[in-house]
Amino acid sequence: MGKWQVTELRCKEVINEVNGERLGMVSDVAVDTENGQVVSLILFGRAHCFGLFGRDEDLHIPWKDVHIVGEETILVCLEERPGPAAPPPPRYRKDGFWRSFFR
Repeated sequence: MGKWQVTELRCKEVINEVNGERLGMVSDVAVDTENGQVVSLILFGRAHCFGLFGRDEDLHIPWKDVHIVGEETILVCLEERPGPAAPPPPRYRKDGFWRSFFR
């Protein structure tokens, strides 16, 4: 792969080759300080309500999974990421005292 400055990498969008999912923009780069090589790309998690209610977890993409660095995009090959857990099955709910009045 070629040589880039960190500021050039931060402006690129990351796309997963496996399913075509847009993962986001590169927010930071982890570098091994002993040999000066890039270890991983870091994508900050999506903010909830302008960041007032926190963010999703950051995504760390190992440099070995980066396949192509283009002028505007970075193609990575990540296997299917586990999605959010399925909601639990609905529980049987008895009607409460107040609920019986409003039927």
